Amino acid sequence: MRILLVEDDALLGDATMLALRQRGHAVDWVSTAEDAEAACRASEFDAMLLDIGLPGRSGLELLRDLRNRHNMTPVLILTARDRVEQRVAGLDAGADDYLTKPFDIAEVDARLRALVRRRSGQASPVLTVGPIALDPAARCVTLEGRPVAISAREFAVLHLLMERPGHMFDRAAIEERLYDWDSSVESNAVEVYISRLRKKFGKSFIKTVRGMGYVLENVA
Repeated sequence: MRILLVEDDALLGDATMLALRQRGHAVDWVSTAEDAEAACRASEFDAMLLDIGLPGRSGLELLRDLRNRHNMTPVLILTARDRVEQRVAGLDAGADDYLTKPFDIAEVDARLRALVRRRSGQASPVLTVGPIALDPAARCVTLEGRPVAISAREFAVLHLLMERPGHMFDRAAIEERLYDWDSSVESNAVEVYISRLRKKFGKSFIKTVRGMGYVLENVA
């Protein structure tokens, strides 16, 4: 999952970013509404973690502006403001969920997975395509019920493809999902991960559309 974290508290922002990266997510962290807007223009994110009390323009103003521009990125508000009217204001501004500080990173992760699942219209928390099942919460993959050893980056690529079987993803779209701003991208990294996945799940289950990208076949 590619996440934009908008948090002006340096200690909390750094700790949250590192904790989510340890859970396998690509996380980019900014501290102002202006930087968040620039990030949304430059990259596509699966979800946003948004603090309300930002310096200058507030998180709610940022959220309203994004929604007015039809940015539909799922947003989870993280804030110390816990009164009912404050939660209502955040939801009415366009937030998808609301969590008060202090928070547990496991709950943040679970809520993010739920937001992304709802956006894609997926009812089950486990993705299944043919004999392959992927559990984002447990971070495990099975083939015909048998566990398959898989690296974090391979998991991320497979997760993206299984979210939309039959949809073609070009290399740039896959790299967007895999890498945050602090990561270096090797020129052939995507091809390497696709090759490894084919070895584990069958050569034909990921189709290459020459010069365009990759499509997950609906494996029978």
